[in-house]
Amino acid sequence: MQNARDRKIIPTGDSAGQVEKHSTHIYPHRLNFYDTPPLGDITIEEFETCALDRLRVLAEIESSFVRNRAYEELKEVTTKHCQKYLPLNSNSAHTLDLDAERRKDHVGHFVLRLAFCRSEELRRRFVKAETTLFRVRFDNDDGEERETFLKSRNFEWVLVTNDEKNQYKSQLAATTLKGASVDTERYYKVKWTRVPDLVERRRVLLKAGFAYVPSREISSIAFQEFQTNLTKALEMTAKALPWLDEDTRIVPILDNLSQGFLAGVPSEWSGMSTGSGTEITAEMVDDLAREHFPLCMRNLHENLRRDRHLKHFGRLQYGLFLKVLGLSIEEAVTFWRRSFSNIQDDKFNKEYRYNIRHSYGLEGKRANYPAKSCQQILMSDQPGPGDSHGCPYRHFSPDNVQTALLSMYSSRGLTAADLPEIMNTVKGSHYHVACTRVFEITHAQYGVSKGDGIGGGESVTHPNQYAARSRELAKENEGTKAEGDGDIIMMD
Repeated sequence: MQNARDRKIIPTGDSAGQVEKHSTHIYPHRLNFYDTPPLGDITIEEFETCALDRLRVLAEIESSFVRNRAYEELKEVTTKHCQKYLPLNSNSAHTLDLDAERRKDHVGHFVLRLAFCRSEELRRRFVKAETTLFRVRFDNDDGEERETFLKSRNFEWVLVTNDEKNQYKSQLAATTLKGASVDTERYYKVKWTRVPDLVERRRVLLKAGFAYVPSREISSIAFQEFQTNLTKALEMTAKALPWLDEDTRIVPILDNLSQGFLAGVPSEWSGMSTGSGTEITAEMVDDLAREHFPLCMRNLHENLRRDRHLKHFGRLQYGLFLKVLGLSIEEAVTFWRRSFSNIQDDKFNKEYRYNIRHSYGLEGKRANYPAKSCQQILMSDQPGPGDSHGCPYRHFSPDNVQTALLSMYSSRGLTAADLPEIMNTVKGSHYHVACTRVFEITHAQYGVSKGDGIGGGESVTHPNQYAARSRELAKENEGTKAEGDGDIIMMD
């Protein structure tokens, strides 16, 4: 039986005390306007997990915006992420647990409402990403189920009669796509304010404050209604939020979720995997840094080589990265001892050796510390004067970012012509997207194209993920080259 301290009720204004049953009776459709909050008990773990998995999908949608993906490409990437993190199957999928899927979708949405209602900027970005997710699901939905869902909503549209259609036939024809027939098309009347996108694109006839919407464009009404409803709901949630300040369990989770969205939420990449299957030695680090390290780790390496020293947080960030990359404890001690060549053995043994062993879980409480993700690097231990740790895309000045990129990656194919695009994403605070674009440019020789990301279109969310994928691509290229060199040509 669960401890009451681990359970949380998501309250609503006038439905307190009711316990909602999550079933296909409550969720008859895959599509959801989230009119009613989920009620009942939920563990803290489920509270966070439901939200985090949904956040992974929304973060990839926002990444697609920044990377200027066409809608069809965005839809493909989003659909893959939904299948992985947030599956929603049709009512005909009797062998699947639809109850659990739709409950997770419902709970995750409302938890993120709590996380994203606290500033206008967060609300705007959340509404845009959620509306896009709704559109992708709408387009992917079964035609019959989609029609049933639309009929279940009170959209207050009125079917245009044949007489009225004939009255405005020529004007309707002017808004009709080439090849379409006014006679066979169905039209609906709605207030023009509910379809501003269609009005802007001149896809509807306007008469007496009403828009005449063809059936093929009826989805715009649903999208606009979803966006309007969610915007209002977030504003109401923000006004009712002060009660959360008293719950010390929930507030840190919500803070982490909103910060994760801004930083690029981590994927499920395992921080304990080297991605290469082999250990590395102290002698290998220089070459690996030049060929495979992201800017944050390359910057730490260059500073270490130049100054023969790194401050505490720099050593911690770089040391854990190297550990996960495959540097054993023995090789780590060798690497750091050689790097700190301007200090005596006694000083090194007293002040540094213990901390190195501690990070490997060999001293103190013997915890096996993971390497820091992009989110942790961006949001914790902000660098001060003389520090080298952190994320250069966020913590460097624009001029210093560009100088560092050209200095460290020119030999990998990056040129000054690439900088405006990269710096534009930095200016928009999309640091993980900037890092991903640098990865694409510097790995073009291995067949990586714009939009590929580190694989499958995914963005960089962990420095070790960047390095591991870079080494994988290099290894694959070496294997292909070796096969080519081994070809035997038969001569007459």
